[in-house]
Amino acid sequence: MKRLEPNLLLAVTTGFALVLVTLTVSVFGAGEPLRNLLLAVICSGGFVLLNPLLLRAMKRPPGSAMIHSDNPGTAAWATLFPMVVIVCAAIPVFWPGPDYGLLVIVAAVWFGVTVESALKARRGGR
Repeated sequence: MKRLEPNLLLAVTTGFALVLVTLTVSVFGAGEPLRNLLLAVICSGGFVLLNPLLLRAMKRPPGSAMIHSDNPGTAAWATLFPMVVIVCAAIPVFWPGPDYGLLVIVAAVWFGVTVESALKARRGGR
């Protein structure tokens, strides 16, 4: 391994942030812990599997990876993904009680976006 792929690192950090969201929502929220875990897995996996089909059905180009080596500013903007997901993980800690299932869904979709970007970078879609 000559160098670390930045899109893969982005997906890994957003994945850890998604785990943190799922844990805080399960502990401090009103929803079921198993339901929150299933929401995270199904929504992120569903996004990664179904988004390319939706783009083809809409006749849109597939796009490229989020972080490009020719534009270093993309790395700075991409760090917003795990940062916002971590901030979302803090919401149930400060306002415990309600069901935060939608928060898990949003974090899972953002994780799916970063996984899709890592897959595009691996395929050479820069």
